[in-house]
Amino acid sequence: MHDTVVYLLSNVPGLPPIVQTFHLLGIAVIMSSVVLLDLRILGLALPSQEVQELTRRVMPWVWWTLPVMLLSGSMFVIARPQRYFTNPIFGLKFALLVPAIALAAVLHLVSVRKPDAVSTKVIAAVSLLLWVCVVLAGRWIAYVDYLFPEE
Repeated sequence: MHDTVVYLLSNVPGLPPIVQTFHLLGIAVIMSSVVLLDLRILGLALPSQEVQELTRRVMPWVWWTLPVMLLSGSMFVIARPQRYFTNPIFGLKFALLVPAIALAAVLHLVSVRKPDAVSTKVIAAVSLLLWVCVVLAGRWIAYVDYLFPEE
């Protein structure tokens, strides 16, 4: 699989930026959906929008976009596994991503049943923090040398 991905990324004109564009668009879709819902639950956005209706409208975008993110990100990881698997920021990103996705699933369920519960607001706040940290960690993967310079 490694050789195939490297071949494709090296020989299909424009493929690397196309794959990266899909990954970046996926980030935009997930962040806009999750952040909007989290902010609504926290009472910081869209006060006229019902939480249940917003959940119904935005969460399918999250679930359909996650596989796109997995596929687009996997291409680069498969092509250069040493770059990623030895990168502590990459590990941090996934250590944050797993609970962020799990909380998104929990939030999807509880925001429909108990949108005004204190526990739902706590979940939304933690979710918001996790997703922001996932994006920041993802952005810093390329700059790990600046964070941990070799001496």
